[in-house]
Amino acid sequence: MKPLKEIVNEKATKFWLRKYCFSSVLALCILVFTSCKEEKVESSKLPNIILILADDLGYGDLGSYNDQSLVPTPNLDKLASEGISFTNAYCPVSVCTPSRYALMTGTYPFRSWKKSGVLANYEPSMISDGQLTLPKMLKEAGYMTAGFGKWHLGANFPTLDGLKPAGYGQFKSENNGKNIDLSKPIENGPVDKGFENWYGFSCASECWVMEGNNIVAALQHEFYNIDAAKGKEHIEIIPSNEYLKLLTKKSIAFLSQRFRSTDKNPFFLYFAPYVPHIPLSVSDEFIGKTKAGTYGDYVAELDTYIGQILDTLESSGQADNTLILFASDNGSQFERTGIYKNNANPSNDLASVKEKHNDPEEHHPNGNLKGSKWTIWEGGVRMPFIAKWPGKIPTGMKSDKIFALNDVMATLGALVNYDLPENVAIDSYDQSLNFLGKENNIRNTVVVQSSNGQMGLRKGDWKYVQPNENDLQGQLYNLAEDESESNDLINEHFELVEEMKKELLEITSNTYSKNQNK
Repeated sequence: MKPLKEIVNEKATKFWLRKYCFSSVLALCILVFTSCKEEKVESSKLPNIILILADDLGYGDLGSYNDQSLVPTPNLDKLASEGISFTNAYCPVSVCTPSRYALMTGTYPFRSWKKSGVLANYEPSMISDGQLTLPKMLKEAGYMTAGFGKWHLGANFPTLDGLKPAGYGQFKSENNGKNIDLSKPIENGPVDKGFENWYGFSCASECWVMEGNNIVAALQHEFYNIDAAKGKEHIEIIPSNEYLKLLTKKSIAFLSQRFRSTDKNPFFLYFAPYVPHIPLSVSDEFIGKTKAGTYGDYVAELDTYIGQILDTLESSGQADNTLILFASDNGSQFERTGIYKNNANPSNDLASVKEKHNDPEEHHPNGNLKGSKWTIWEGGVRMPFIAKWPGKIPTGMKSDKIFALNDVMATLGALVNYDLPENVAIDSYDQSLNFLGKENNIRNTVVVQSSNGQMGLRKGDWKYVQPNENDLQGQLYNLAEDESESNDLINEHFELVEEMKKELLEITSNTYSKNQNK
C-alpha cells in the first residue's frame, strides 16, 4: 500500500490537473465565443456604398482634375480632397451602354451580344440570364439595393398586339410606344438584375420612367415623344429640366428611410442622373451660373445636387461608414463650351463636336485630352474616378495606377468579403489595395473602344490603337510623355506594336487570362 502522503499528493495532482484542464477548455470556449461574437460585429460593419455615375461628364470638368476648368464644382472637389482620385481611370468604351455594362458585370462589353455602340429603343438586356451583376452581388452580401436615374442596359416591354414595340431598334420614331401596354410591367430590367428599388428610365429616347417594373411616368423630351402611345392617362409627365431634382429627392428619401429603419443592413445607392448629357436641360435657377455656357451650368447643377445627397449622409452620422464612388460613363461630347458658344441644340452625333482652341473664355470639358465621346482617344475613354471612405482611404491622394470601370465589381466584392466565382466578372480586378493607398500595379492593361467598335490597348505608359478604314496602320502613343496624343509613334516601335497587337487579340478572343496581367 502507498504511503498516505503519496496518495494525498496524487489526489491533489489529479485535482489540479482537472481544474487546469477545465479552466483551459473554458478559456478556449470563451475565446472562440468572443471571436465569433467579434466576427459578427465586424461583419455588421460592412460599409454603406453610394455610387454616383454622371452621364457624359468630361475628365476636365472638375476643378480637382483641371485647374483651368470654368465650372465651379465645390462638392466634387471636396469629395476629391477627402479621398483618392485616379488620374488613369477608364470607362472602357466611349459611349453609355457598354460602359454601364462593364460597371454592372465586371466584363468587357464586346463579350456580350452587343459588340459595339449603344442599345437602341426597346432592345433586350445586354446582361445574360443568370449573369451576376454588381447590385445582385451586393444584395447577396446583405445589402439593400436602390437605383435612381438611367439604366440603358435593355428590358422587355409588353405590347398590346404581341409584336415588337413601335420604334424598336431606332433612336427616334414618330410612332414611339404606339403599341406599348402601359398597364403591364416590363421584364428583365433593373429590378430583375439586382435592384430591390428602382426609379428611372431604361433608354432616354423611349421616354418611359419605371418605378420597380411598372411604367409610371415619361420624360417631356425635346427630341423624343410618346404622342402615339395609348392608355397613358395615368402617366406622369416630367419636364426634363426637373428630372435631376426629382432623382435627388428620391435618393435622399431612400437614404432618410434607411437611416430611420430598424433594419441595420448596409445599403447600396446607385445615383445615375442623366447629366450633363444632351439635351442640356438646365433648371431655371442654374442658367447663366458659370462661364462655361449651358453645358457648364448643367455640370454645376449636378454638383449642387450631389452636394445635397452628401449633406444628407453627413447629417445622418453614418458618413464614416460609407464608401462613396464617383465616375462618369464616358467623356464629354463637347470639346469646347463657353458663354459665347452656342451649345443649346447640339445633335447626339460626333459631327457636332467642335475642336478646342486656346481661348481663356473657352471651357474644355475633356481638359487637354484629345477627342470626345464616341472616339477611341483619351477624351472619350478616360474619366474622373474618386473614392472616399473616412479612416480607410487616404485623403487628398492622387493615384496614377490604371483603373477601369469594370474593376468596381471585384473591388467592392473584396471590400464586402464576397468571393466572386472564377468565371464571373472575368475582366474585373480587385483594386482595393489601391483604394487604400497601397499603390500597386494591379492592372497593367485595359482595352478601350470607340462607339463604332475600333479598339485600342493601354499597356503601362503606352497606348496602341487598331487600324480602321480611315487609318490603315493604327496609332501608338506614349501617354506618360504625350497625354494629349499629339505625337504618333507607330513607325518607331515596331516590336512594341506587334506585342500589343498580339495581346489585344488574345484578350478580345478570350484566350487571355487576367492572371497574366499581374
